[in-house]
Amino acid sequence: MTTELHAQAPALESDTFDLLDLRILCALEVNGRASFSRLGGVLGVSDQTVARRYRRLCAEGDLRVVAVRDAERLGHDQWMLRLRCVPDTAHTIADALAKRPDTSWIALASGGTEVICGTRPRTPGDRDDLLLGKLPRTPSVVEIRAHQLLHRFFGGPDGWLRKFRALTDDQIAALRPAPRPAAPAGIGPEDEPLVAALERDGRASLPELQRATGRSESAVKRRLSSLVASGAIYIDVEYAPESLGHRVGAALWITAAPAALHRVGQALARHPEIAHVTATAGPSNLMATVVTRSTADLYAYLSGPLGALEGVQHVEATPYLRRVKQLTYPRARRAGPPSARSRS
Repeated sequence: MTTELHAQAPALESDTFDLLDLRILCALEVNGRASFSRLGGVLGVSDQTVARRYRRLCAEGDLRVVAVRDAERLGHDQWMLRLRCVPDTAHTIADALAKRPDTSWIALASGGTEVICGTRPRTPGDRDDLLLGKLPRTPSVVEIRAHQLLHRFFGGPDGWLRKFRALTDDQIAALRPAPRPAAPAGIGPEDEPLVAALERDGRASLPELQRATGRSESAVKRRLSSLVASGAIYIDVEYAPESLGHRVGAALWITAAPAALHRVGQALARHPEIAHVTATAGPSNLMATVVTRSTADLYAYLSGPLGALEGVQHVEATPYLRRVKQLTYPRARRAGPPSARSRS
């Protein structure tokens, strides 16, 4: 794991959480459904300690464990939208978009006049309804830039927390779910109640999932394992990066020379500051989320590691003001960068 990452790992600088909290977050990123006793055994603490820390992370660090459909594995379209809005209307537009089931994360940027929205339409009709119907007819939206996501270099099941290197390779191996033969990735109509329940709570117990689906516990367990093994869904962790001392986030819209596109994307994926990077179609050909401790660190990254990449022709950085929606559900209004897992 460590050899493929940039030599420097992000630093934990938090007044609220310590190294054990970070290790619990990292462990949940590896296996979000691992029991407290399994987590405690791997981390060398009691299950009561893990449960107590988990509850505090939920209350004070915005921690949620949820299932996420992997649109790339499922072959679904994904788009990143930049909506320039009339002043004082961006909040309303962002809140309305957050209620749509096909939006995956939403943030306010550019002094509150821009909404950045990730969307995963499940059908061409859903896509056209949003891009050709509702948004163009919204008078307060004065410009729409649509970037189709083409290839994920980092993000999705690969989470930013791994870059802290808080767990050893042996600990990661001990936490991973038991391997199963991979089936073709797909979510059928009969899977929707199960996936919907896991999108609400990725740690829902088997009895809770049985009640939500009407299927037996053994059937639920088998199907859940199959969905995860196929890559159709993954169990994700949502948290506030500012609780780990990383208070500044920004979207990067990068133009690389076509011949250097793949190489630049791979290099960005190794940078500790990068939480997500994907190739896109649109005005730029790469989009990334960068998370840093301060604006000074953001400048140091833009002028240093990013600026030094051969093949990068243009960079536009758009600092986030507030996250509105993360992963599957709208968030309470608060300052700070979007979740470090705000990606596809």
